[in-house]
Amino acid sequence: MAIFLFCTLAVLLALSVPIFVCLSATVVAVFILFSDVPLMTVVMRMFAGIDKFALMSIPFFVLAANLMSVGGISRRIINLANALVGSFHGGLAIAAILASMFFGAISGSSPATVVAIGALLFPAMLKEGYPKPFATGLITSAGSLGIIIPPSVNMIVYGAITGVSVGALFVSGFGAGVVFGASLILYAYVRSKNTPGITRSPKVNIMAIWDSVRDAAWGLGVPIIIIGGIYGGVFTPTEAAAVAVIYAFAVSTLVYREITVAELYRTLVSSAATTAQVMIVLAAASVFAWILTAEGITRSIAENMLALSQNPYMILLMINIIVLVAGMFIDGASITTILAPLFLPIAISTGIDPVHLGIVIVVNSAIGMFTPPFGLNLFVATGVTDQPLSQVTRGIFPFVCITIVALMIITYIPEISLWLPKQVYGSW
Repeated sequence: MAIFLFCTLAVLLALSVPIFVCLSATVVAVFILFSDVPLMTVVMRMFAGIDKFALMSIPFFVLAANLMSVGGISRRIINLANALVGSFHGGLAIAAILASMFFGAISGSSPATVVAIGALLFPAMLKEGYPKPFATGLITSAGSLGIIIPPSVNMIVYGAITGVSVGALFVSGFGAGVVFGASLILYAYVRSKNTPGITRSPKVNIMAIWDSVRDAAWGLGVPIIIIGGIYGGVFTPTEAAAVAVIYAFAVSTLVYREITVAELYRTLVSSAATTAQVMIVLAAASVFAWILTAEGITRSIAENMLALSQNPYMILLMINIIVLVAGMFIDGASITTILAPLFLPIAISTGIDPVHLGIVIVVNSAIGMFTPPFGLNLFVATGVTDQPLSQVTRGIFPFVCITIVALMIITYIPEISLWLPKQVYGSW
């Protein structure tokens, strides 16, 4: 049955069937051929999979991100990043990465970050002489910071599935996000310095930088309110998401005044559609994960992994390989829903911290967002850059290699992820 399950899933993925159909149809086929369990169980398990309080924050964070994107906040963040580093070698590329980190701390979404940053900075990078494959790869990969820097939808899903503190996961994401972003910045600097024809933005004075800071201050207040409120015990991550929506709406309509009634309506519709897409994938992934557990497949895989090695370093290497390969075909939320229950008991039995495991899975998922053939950011980037998928894929490979190095650093130096949550929470 296990062979049929995974083979059917692989065939459906190869045929480019939508992910939620791949997962749910595979389970239905298994029930029909190998089980007497009523098919209604599939529907019941799908609803049970998304009936979690922590997941209520997802539609709020999606809406907050969309409001800030159309309300002028993302443009001001980009202007601030460019004012800070635009005059350096590779300044505009570095500004794109920093802006992705800032926007990631607002949106929690990788595709949203690609759209918000890429739409403004990709044409500007081409104008300053950056090679098109490099600019494409940078915009596509930097957008993945949106699911590493808190708040992160993937972290919320991991916390809901495993019971690990979402707040601790959010705090741990800062260290991992800085390492991930720094690896991209280092590569962008070296590559730009050694590429002739790239111009540099004129150096700005301290007053211009201050004006950019002041202009972006309202937008930068979003992550401060979210993270500060959670860590200060004022509200839960789910409540923080609702506060973020109210704040984003107030700033966009009352402070910047760049959002019209028509744009607000389109934003609400777009946010509802995005939320529905995320939730139906989570529901299908949860029923797939359930059948893996109910049929003992999860336990069998865990026992086989532990039979190969109980060394935590080897276990982490196997986890990285499995999740990286899965990320080439499945989105991060589905990966987390299916694999987190499998890896958690293995990690605990070999002394791997559950929070560190969550960050490893999230960073792997972030790389999967721009890894061919089905990385979601690749498809988003085709629209942003107006290039075919083959050209976007060609520009991404150096960034895949660089971020895998960052992944290894994050994986094998746990304190990068755990030092800050230990200071804030002590234990979890």
